[in-house]
Amino acid sequence: MSANTNVSSSDKKKTILIVAANPAVGPLTGWPIGFWLAELTHPYATFTEAGYDVEIRSPEGGTLQADSYSDPEDDSGYSVHDLLSLGFKKSPSHATLLDNTASIADVNVADYDAILLAGGQSPMVTFINNHALHALVAAFYEAGKPTALLCHGTCVLLKAKLSTGELLVTSKTWTGFSNEEEKEVEKFVGQKVQPFWIETEARALPDTTFVVAPLWEAFAVRDGNLITGQQQTSGRVAAELVIEALSGVPSPAPRTRAGV
Repeated sequence: MSANTNVSSSDKKKTILIVAANPAVGPLTGWPIGFWLAELTHPYATFTEAGYDVEIRSPEGGTLQADSYSDPEDDSGYSVHDLLSLGFKKSPSHATLLDNTASIADVNVADYDAILLAGGQSPMVTFINNHALHALVAAFYEAGKPTALLCHGTCVLLKAKLSTGELLVTSKTWTGFSNEEEKEVEKFVGQKVQPFWIETEARALPDTTFVVAPLWEAFAVRDGNLITGQQQTSGRVAAELVIEALSGVPSPAPRTRAGV
């Protein structure tokens, strides 16, 4: 059992907003696509075990659908090892959190202490040009609050701009799904999956530093209040960096965190 370390003198628990993608259809595959289960469940568990409240929303609201390959019960067996996600899925009180989610339309940044965007296949379709989501991410960042994005959810950083008009990632070090991982995915499923690759696009941006770890290694980067995780194995380590930031630990230079 984890001690609650985030209760302030007013006894108000800190609240973290997790945003997961709405269901969509892959433009190249024709598959139903959604959010990646571990990228929601692992941060959720890390935050709640540390004593934080967590609210789950989606850009458009409504019931969420996990990517099939992220489901521990999927016939592919791709995520059969993910017992944490299996437990979340089998717990009625947790599974219902994915039903009828509220949209981000009425989010008041002042009501939350941090934000985390889960990745998956849908963000590459539903996040990339969602200007309201881009603005929300920028608003959290400009409010000085930890702003975390995972895996394909980091595609938002290719376009999200601050109130100054410059990209949020200008002069920042960050990570996201790597080209080598995209190649492995295509090899596994036997076809092209994504309409673009985040690493390729990120490296074409001026004045930003995109870094990656070896294939499937749990890897996250904190540059001030910007926190990014490379892929689905990185949810916990990214969440730990969010907690670090909420605890007031300074980050004078980009810091990385790896794990298993």
